[in-house]
Amino acid sequence: MKVTAQHILVNHEYEVKDIQKKLAEGKSFEELARDYSTCPSGKDGGMLGEFGKGMMVPTFEKAAFALLPGEVSEPVRTQFGFHLIKRLK
Repeated sequence: MKVTAQHILVNHEYEVKDIQKKLAEGKSFEELARDYSTCPSGKDGGMLGEFGKGMMVPTFEKAAFALLPGEVSEPVRTQFGFHLIKRLK
């Protein structure tokens, strides 16, 4: 099984909470990824593409595979920082 996802990566929990508020206010995930993500994928709206099990760090992978298409995760902490993950398919 594989999923296609985008993410926004930031360094601090308060940043991810602020981004969640902006999403709730109607800002697009892609725009927020370009504006705030520290990951190079932010330039592409946070697009990670398609990946299977074992390709991402375990906590990230578990959260991504638990989402339904179109859903955005709660903040996920990894050794890289705090992520919001949006599953596309």
